[in-house]
Amino acid sequence: MAKKIFIAATMQNDGKTTVSLGLIAALKKRFERIGFIKPIGQRYLVEQGYQVDEDSVLIEEVFGIKCNIKDMSPVAIERGFTERFIERGAEEDYTKQITEAYERIAKENDLVIIEGTGHAGVGSVFGLSNAAVANLLDSNVLLISSGGVGKPIDEIMLNKALFDKEGVKLAGVVVNKVLPEKYEKIARLVRKGLEQKGLNVFGVLPYQKILDIPTMREIKEEIKIETLYSGESLDRPVENVLIGAMNFKDAIEYIRNNSLIIVPGDRDDIIEAVCRVHTGRTKKNYKVSGIILSGGLMPKRGSLRSIERSRIAALITKDDTYAVASRINSMVVKLKPQDKEKIKIIVDMVQARIDIDKVLSGLK
Repeated sequence: MAKKIFIAATMQNDGKTTVSLGLIAALKKRFERIGFIKPIGQRYLVEQGYQVDEDSVLIEEVFGIKCNIKDMSPVAIERGFTERFIERGAEEDYTKQITEAYERIAKENDLVIIEGTGHAGVGSVFGLSNAAVANLLDSNVLLISSGGVGKPIDEIMLNKALFDKEGVKLAGVVVNKVLPEKYEKIARLVRKGLEQKGLNVFGVLPYQKILDIPTMREIKEEIKIETLYSGESLDRPVENVLIGAMNFKDAIEYIRNNSLIIVPGDRDDIIEAVCRVHTGRTKKNYKVSGIILSGGLMPKRGSLRSIERSRIAALITKDDTYAVASRINSMVVKLKPQDKEKIKIIVDMVQARIDIDKVLSGLK
């Protein structure tokens, strides 16, 4: 019978996929066949005609896992799902879908990584909270929280209460996204604090800024805007977002490597200045990640030629400058199969900072 572990978190975006990916890489040295399932997914792609959670697609592509893609993501929560459930009840037998998908995956593998969605209570509205699903699949839980000392301990104990109520064992915890400059102090204190609560600490992971840096392609896809020019690459990282609403001489002073400039399409002066910086025709020798032309305004022909010649990636949208900037700042950067550098960082970090033997002892 396959071993299993349920990866849960105290909040959304605490790092479930990061830890799942790193653990699979580490555990491949111990298990010949590893399967993956995300029973309930909220962010999905359409693959082979099915709505499939994007984390399942990521894991399948990175590791070449040979599970039926639909089994890896049996229930997809699309827009309107919750409202329909409250009004009319379940449209299908979701419990059966999850258990049957899990059983098919478990039958073909030695270990199954089960990834939850959000905190322990997510899914309660339709009777399938993370805690309930962990109970349904008879799995122990690895719980992830992020940052600080008091905050993760408080959040872990709150989530533990719901797992306890469902009769689910909390095998151990991982504290993620600890600021590097405070790592040693926080790692020591949070370990001591959690162990005083009788909890196993599997590992403490430092915050890696690069994992939260989007590319131009991710920005384009996430906020759904059009490409004017692909430039050298839409896969350049965006480390700095600037709003080009000031005097162009002042604007240039703020440009750094890997900057994205959001500018109204009629600000030809700033567009020309950005192109000069990118092509090394100023004292600053910086490479720009891209330009977003806002307000649905098209620059003059000369500026368009400058963008094309400079090979800067350029996107265009009808939204105003500040609306675009706000949407970018609130983006959640999700790992993609092509993010080779990020994936290597995650794999190396998990292997260095998580006690794999402790994780193995927590499998059920």
